[in-house]
Amino acid sequence: MFTSSPLLLPTPSFGTSSFFSTKAAINNRLFAKRQPGVVTFGSQPLPGYRGLVFPSTTSSSRYGKVERCSYSSAVLTDDSPTITAPDEEMERIGILSTDPGLEQHKDHFKYRLGRFADQIKLFDKHEGGLEEFARGYLKFGFNREEGGIVYHEWAPAAQEAQLIGDFNGWDGSNHKMEKNQFGVWSIKLPDSGGNPAIPHNSRVKFRFKHGDGVWVDRIPAWIKYATVDPTSFGAPYDGVYWDPPSSERYHFKHPRPPKPAAPRIYEAHVGMSSSEPVINSYREFADNVLPRIRANNYNTVQLMAVMEHSYYASFGYHVTNFFAVSSRSGTPEDLKYLIDKAHSLGLRVLMDVVHSHASNNVTDGLNGFDVGQSSQDSYFHSGERGYHKLWDSRLFNYANWEVLRFLLSNLRWWLEEFKFDGFRFDGVTSMLYHHHGINMAFTGDYHEYFSEATDVDAIVYLMLANRLVHSILPDATVIAEDVSGMPALGRPVSEGGVGFDYRLAMAIPDKWIDHLKNKSDIEWSMKDISRSLTNRRYNEKCISYAESHDQSIVGDKTIAFLLMDKEMYSGMSSLTEATPTIERGIALHKMIHFITMALGGEGYLNFMGNEFGHPEWIDFPREGNGWSYEKCRRQWDLVDTEHLRYKLLTIDQLIISILLLPRLELVQLMNAFDREMNLLDEKFLFLSSAKQIVSSTHEEDKVIIFERGDLVFVFNFHPENSYDGYKVGCDLPGKYRVALDSDAWEFGGHGRVGHDVDHFTSPEGIPGVPETNFNNRPNSFKVLSPSRTCVVYYRVDESEEGNNRSNVNQNKETTANNVSNVRQNNETTANNASIVSQNNETTAAIEDVSEQDNIEESASLEDDVVGPSEIEKDLELEETKKRLSVE
Repeated sequence: MFTSSPLLLPTPSFGTSSFFSTKAAINNRLFAKRQPGVVTFGSQPLPGYRGLVFPSTTSSSRYGKVERCSYSSAVLTDDSPTITAPDEEMERIGILSTDPGLEQHKDHFKYRLGRFADQIKLFDKHEGGLEEFARGYLKFGFNREEGGIVYHEWAPAAQEAQLIGDFNGWDGSNHKMEKNQFGVWSIKLPDSGGNPAIPHNSRVKFRFKHGDGVWVDRIPAWIKYATVDPTSFGAPYDGVYWDPPSSERYHFKHPRPPKPAAPRIYEAHVGMSSSEPVINSYREFADNVLPRIRANNYNTVQLMAVMEHSYYASFGYHVTNFFAVSSRSGTPEDLKYLIDKAHSLGLRVLMDVVHSHASNNVTDGLNGFDVGQSSQDSYFHSGERGYHKLWDSRLFNYANWEVLRFLLSNLRWWLEEFKFDGFRFDGVTSMLYHHHGINMAFTGDYHEYFSEATDVDAIVYLMLANRLVHSILPDATVIAEDVSGMPALGRPVSEGGVGFDYRLAMAIPDKWIDHLKNKSDIEWSMKDISRSLTNRRYNEKCISYAESHDQSIVGDKTIAFLLMDKEMYSGMSSLTEATPTIERGIALHKMIHFITMALGGEGYLNFMGNEFGHPEWIDFPREGNGWSYEKCRRQWDLVDTEHLRYKLLTIDQLIISILLLPRLELVQLMNAFDREMNLLDEKFLFLSSAKQIVSSTHEEDKVIIFERGDLVFVFNFHPENSYDGYKVGCDLPGKYRVALDSDAWEFGGHGRVGHDVDHFTSPEGIPGVPETNFNNRPNSFKVLSPSRTCVVYYRVDESEEGNNRSNVNQNKETTANNVSNVRQNNETTANNASIVSQNNETTAAIEDVSEQDNIEESASLEDDVVGPSEIEKDLELEETKKRLSVE
């Protein structure tokens, strides 16, 4: 191997080696601003540029000739000239034209692009290209070859090595391995009697002796499966040889769904997804949870904790075995079943991939191969640079050829073997900087991003990773978890960017927490909220979220918990009148999540259970809670119970829907408003629209008005004031109607906004002269804006409306048939009547409504579906009243 990779020269380490993590320090966001230093190129300073420190060109760091072995490891010599990318290519840095402010850092972009281009050339020359290089799992670990099993392991620090396992009684004396000049150990085990020497699903380990003469047993680095004895507390994991026969191997049946215009992501943890206090399985999640996700109109699932991790409470972020699925929830074939089931439902599946660090567990993990050798012979940096002090984990040496092979192959493995549709890269901030983000208050000053603190090794690795993923799967979705806001992170590699499709908008949850904890409702700043939601780089897409798993862990509170606290346990039954706390909590819970989705990014993410305000925090089994799973689950029964407000479908609304609203499906809903706001994007594609205009942030009224796509959004955060005839600016003239209303009956609201009202626009000012317009909008219309509500309006297409009118009779006939079908469903009617009988006061109210022929409550749901005629309604009411009186 080599001290430095041929092209990925390690940059010097500056400052501390630790990182701010929302997982490890969510309540300790203390930063101190670092001052940038003067950059040098070799021994010459670059005038006017305060950025990256480039390594000097010395004999020890010059690009050298790469010699190749059968396993494509590389060594450096000093008799080869430097390989460089053509100067003309370096002059075409597209990101500079997008953001001229980056021009002062042009040398940084040229340098890292050159490093990236040269690395690609080396892969082409010595490995058959980047994609072929990333097939390392076909060369390392266990693989079938003609007549036997071949096992390869890179362990340069080992003096002797053996393969042990169930197959040889854990005695490796007859299975000694051979080491080549590049530190790769090998052994071939011939088949015996037509059967493999190592049976499928049997335990194996790599035994080696290091420099101190001590023999240690380690799980193979490229192992595909690892298990632990669940009956033995603290037992070590074992590697498992996984090669099922065709009859036991899962075969995918469904193609990947097409890439959506905008991802609506459901972040999920399989292990804690059961209603029971147990670890859930991949198959149970597939059969029981995926249909819920699809029913709520999400189009993407993001799976946490897939890679094997020996410590369950790490949330999957302290990975021990990078190519192995977490065995707590099942086998590799079970995970394939889950992904295939998701694809059959039209759901894409992203994986939380952790390449920012590795568990420090030496017994079960990759760290066990580090026995004090130099960085060039290890997966990790040596010394302080190799340890993450805040996370207590190991840090990869991204300049090492074999580390690149390991990590890039890991990405390809999950894409091709398991059919994942992309990744969410965890801990990207830690990778981007030598200081890992600790004590850094990122202000947006470009010198904070391009300085001696920038880890170019890691950036080039991420560029390679994104190039690889998108070359294998062009429609892949790749997301960066970055809190710093580094420019160009979300631009293509071809432009000089890092290549991510999206970055997480990580500042948004902090803003909501600050408002909920530290400000009264009347103190909320509309400008501050709007600015926080729209503060993102032009042409770099973001995934917005109001809260994720970070806000759900023990010691913190979800938004629902911050809003309603202990009343979540006593006030969520719709059989009793809602308290002011519950009324406020439900209203703001809907508004916060919806405005975050609508204004905060080009995609949206929700963590499992937050869509309905899950009342419990997450507390993994640990000594402090008696190793209990009680709070490491999701209480789905809360949304399956008809009378609880978690479902946001009260009995009053259910009765009205039975009598008057045949279009309302009587199915178990997880969360009605969450479902409908996702459906709104599915119908109008506003998340993917580049048109986003905030026309009003009125501090006194507490109203935010904006356009996204051709929709107009009106958010009234005032705790008391409602506004009738409130003037709303818009772009296009015409007629507008309600598309979504958080105050509608079916969402637990009060039904104050009429959905059958047409809102006609009036011109404002001089066309083409924004300063003469209303809030710089050329048109306006007036609305009713109740307190603590959000209402979305869409522009009616007159031509489509004309076509709809021509089909009225046909629609009426269809509706009448539906009503008839409802009558004939005696079992459903009996069940519904049973619910009615439990609430005499509500029944009496409905009878009063029917006698007075008052059907105003139904107006909010009749705007886009033609209902039965008045006579048909009267007949239906009379028939229902008779049934109720009899029963």
